Amino acid sequence: MFRRTFWFTAGAAAGVWATTKVNRKLKQLTPESLAAQAADKAIEAGHKLKDFALDVREGMVRREAELGGALGLEAPVDPDLPVQRHFAVEAAEPPANTHTYRKLPHNSNNRNEDH
Repeated sequence: MFRRTFWFTAGAAAGVWATTKVNRKLKQLTPESLAAQAADKAIEAGHKLKDFALDVREGMVRREAELGGALGLEAPVDPDLPVQRHFAVEAAEPPANTHTYRKLPHNSNNRNEDH
C-alpha cells in the first residue's frame, strides 16, 4: 500500500515539475518575450559599445598628450620668436534687414546639371 502511494506521489510530482518547466519555456518563446530579450541584448551591446568608445577616446587623449610632450608642442613659447600674423579680409557688413542668397548661374555650360 505504501509503495503504491509513494509511486503515485512521485509521478504526480514529476508531472507537476514537467508541466511547470514546459510552461516556463513556452512563455520564453512568445513574441513579446523574444522582443524583450532582443531589446535587452541590444541595450547591453550599446553599453559595451559606449564603454569601448570611451576607452578609445581616453587612450587617444593620453597618446596625444604623450606625442605633444615628445614633440615639445606644449612647451612655453619663446618670446624672441616672431609672432605669426594672420591677415583677415575686412568686408563691409551687409544691411541688417536684407537677406542675400547665392544664385545659380543662368548660362551654365555644365552638362551634369539637373534640368
